[in-house]
Amino acid sequence: MKKNLHKNPEKSRQSRKARADRLAKLVHLEKIIVRCGGALVAFSGGVDSTFLLSVAKDVLGKNLLAVTAASPVVQPNEVRRARAFAKKLGVAHEVIHTDEVMDEKYCSNSPERCYYCKQVLFSRLAALARERGFACVMEASNADDTGDYRPGLRAVRELGIVSPLIEANLAKAEIRALSRRRKLPTWNKPALACLASRFPYGERITVEKLDRVLRGEEFLLALGFSSCRLRYYGKLVRIEVPEDEINRLLNGVTRRKIAAKLKALGFHYVTVDLEGYRSGSMNEMLPAAKRRSGA
Repeated sequence: MKKNLHKNPEKSRQSRKARADRLAKLVHLEKIIVRCGGALVAFSGGVDSTFLLSVAKDVLGKNLLAVTAASPVVQPNEVRRARAFAKKLGVAHEVIHTDEVMDEKYCSNSPERCYYCKQVLFSRLAALARERGFACVMEASNADDTGDYRPGLRAVRELGIVSPLIEANLAKAEIRALSRRRKLPTWNKPALACLASRFPYGERITVEKLDRVLRGEEFLLALGFSSCRLRYYGKLVRIEVPEDEINRLLNGVTRRKIAAKLKALGFHYVTVDLEGYRSGSMNEMLPAAKRRSGA
């Protein structure tokens, strides 16, 4: 039997429409950035901020400064990658060191933790922008972020920080597609979040705990898992990997290696989340009404 070589016309039409929608949003994004004149970009090196910085470079040229925050809650490799990408792009780049873990409001890890963090971070970035003569500070939250509990976005709004990807209504999948079109190395990079997101609300955050999580996740990634999260519950750890990689994690040899490593790091009980990795899983503990309230 001959294969049907004809493309599905409806699927092709939807694909063309999606592509046109993305390009229209890109044009809108460029107009938003133009309004800034010159900008300081909060640049983590992740999918969203890399895309934003790349577009901002096209629009603003040299009238741009990328700033990366380094702290115990940020994976050190990400700071190095951010520095390397900014250099390759030809954008002025600076690293500032933040001290979230010295703030009691942050370390107590209430559901407002991200608000306190972003309030301090973006206050510093706004002051730096004024000092360097930049008209605005831009950050890279995307349209999907408005549908989850993101108290940090409240601090962003209060401080007058510009969120161009939200304003242009660009979702994560669209940013990945546009990043791929621009040949950005981050187009398929796994989502990242600060290491504090691995702790249930109320679990005190310390440098020692952060380091334990970091070393455990680095071990899992070295085994070839595309992404992972170690959710910390004192002596118990809950592993999240993508759903289609759970079977490999449970393979006898791999499972024993992971259990041995995590126990060596101080965990007594090593568990696997059978639902797999999902962004913001710690927010599932919050009341539904609070989750729906977004930021």
